[in-house]
Amino acid sequence: MTKPTERDLNDRRFYKAEQEAKFSDALPHETPQTRHPAYKLAFQDADFLLRDELRPVRFQLELLKPEMLLEEAGVGSTFVMYGSARIPPPEAAEAALEGAKDLPDEERRVVENLVKKSKYYQEALNLAKLVSEKSIIEGGKRQFVVTSGGGPSIMEAANRGASEAGAESIGLNIVLPHEQAPNPYVTPYLSLNFHYFALRKMHFLLRAKAVAVFPGGFGTFDEFFELLTLIQTGKMKPMPIMLFGKEFWSRVIDFEALAEEGTINRADLELFEWCETADEAWAHVANFYDLKR
Repeated sequence: MTKPTERDLNDRRFYKAEQEAKFSDALPHETPQTRHPAYKLAFQDADFLLRDELRPVRFQLELLKPEMLLEEAGVGSTFVMYGSARIPPPEAAEAALEGAKDLPDEERRVVENLVKKSKYYQEALNLAKLVSEKSIIEGGKRQFVVTSGGGPSIMEAANRGASEAGAESIGLNIVLPHEQAPNPYVTPYLSLNFHYFALRKMHFLLRAKAVAVFPGGFGTFDEFFELLTLIQTGKMKPMPIMLFGKEFWSRVIDFEALAEEGTINRADLELFEWCETADEAWAHVANFYDLKR
């Protein structure tokens, strides 16, 4: 007798891959042929997927997996926060200074400089909390979902602020030779891990509707200047970019000199807004999108 599902016009004619995998796993693997790696289904063969020739496929997977998960999570847009992995939280500042007292002068000054910037950990936390408390829903999707690199310091502050507001947040982590783990405030099902920096940077900006940049090192510079370049060249539409820490940034980069030398237009200096507080940053975003503050 024909099963009812076989008459269903909506029923699949082919088995799903996960079903086929179960069929394959259930078969006896007792012969030289079935025991050999060549016999594995391609999508179950990790050694095959990790071959150099499969790099384009891995690119596609790393683009697709986060996109699908964020879509399923109802994330419409993100509020991205870049910044250092080394700035201590205010509550750790005193202990850091105490531990640095006996260090050589140069090392002690480095610790002191990092501690001076601990206020930006607090402002990143405040901003993430403020943004998350707005709970903006548009088109049935969550807007301005806080997104960080998933690591410590400023990244932790971003996820922590969202968590304190009772909101979910995204962490885009990356595999590095040294130990790197998601901070404890990232929402677990929105904690994504990357092998390729390029794909990670794409996902930072694919849904971004605002970006806050705090003092940081090479990684922060890389992300910040790529964003500026995308907007400057017209590859990406303008959005609010808030640059926290004018004293820091003006010391490490002479923006005025770039304009005076003619290597950028003076108008390019208007691509970002200087900020020192979370309230200033949100006011800029609210003005840009004509939102209630």
